[in-house]
Amino acid sequence: MFETPSPQDQAAVDKAIETRRSMRAFLPTPVPRATIEEILRVAARAPSGTNTQPWQVHVLTGAAKERLSARILAVHNDPAELSTHNQEYAYYPNEWASPYIDRRRKVGWDLYGLLGLAKTDRAGMHAQHGRNYQFFDAPVGLMFTIDRVMQQGSWLDYGMFLQSIMIAARGHGLHTCPQAAFTQFHRLIAEELSLPPAQMLVCGMALGYADPDAIENTLQTERAAVAEFTRFLED
Repeated sequence: MFETPSPQDQAAVDKAIETRRSMRAFLPTPVPRATIEEILRVAARAPSGTNTQPWQVHVLTGAAKERLSARILAVHNDPAELSTHNQEYAYYPNEWASPYIDRRRKVGWDLYGLLGLAKTDRAGMHAQHGRNYQFFDAPVGLMFTIDRVMQQGSWLDYGMFLQSIMIAARGHGLHTCPQAAFTQFHRLIAEELSLPPAQMLVCGMALGYADPDAIENTLQTERAAVAEFTRFLED
């Protein structure tokens, strides 16, 4: 623990972080349960205030995953029913400002451009958004919940846990896609997963082997330079 990491160790950590991307197309190759458990075991070392460990994970595979996907897609494709489903918490701001809205728009149009979807192709965009609810064909779907008694600090802890899962997955040659898109259907998901009322949905995540031939998986999002978001105060 206290030894200086070797250059190889440093490179492996950096590579795992730098190659983490949100994949939107997966191969059907199964992920062994032992691998999923190992990823979660490692990720559980994520820090949390006073070691509260506020995360709860629900792993869906096979028929359970397909059943949930089918229920959500049925609502997603029914405008009247869809209008009755709302997010339980605000993930995005109510009023957007630069540079955040600019980054959001760019990644959206970059993705749609790769998929050949024009700005006027609402049906195509709707169908692509619906791919979220199939976990982009990943063999593993993860749902994350938190006890409602926990407050904002625990949500910060949760983000570190989610990142730890995504980085640990890279160590196993796997990819992920964190998905806030599921939060609109929290009531339906709570029913399907038999969640107790005290638990609240945080988000979902696709886990599996990325399809190397899928055009959408070539999307490389930009990152601001360190100088754009960092101040060094020395004197």
